[in-house]
Amino acid sequence: MQVCPEISSAIETPAITEKTETKEALDLPWNVVVHNDPVNLMSYVTMVFQRVFGYPKEKAEMHMLEVHRNGRSILWSGVRERAELFVQQLHGYLLLATIEQVK
Repeated sequence: MQVCPEISSAIETPAITEKTETKEALDLPWNVVVHNDPVNLMSYVTMVFQRVFGYPKEKAEMHMLEVHRNGRSILWSGVRERAELFVQQLHGYLLLATIEQVK
């Protein structure tokens, strides 16, 4: 039994739109990027890269020089959660770091 059939027919159901991301977009890796700053010594930055990423001294120095010369260096690529953890660790050492999704 319908009480007011004209009211129930006048009410429209709202359209539901779903935002879906393709599997390819979800699988894209994230880069950990360190940016140059005028504060930290090159030896300090090298040491931080060794501690946070476990890089040997030569690789850490290579990235440090890339930051110094180019203003930035991509230190690591992978899943977003891990990239965010690395950025937090780098911030703990007072380095300027960000994440960006690989395109």
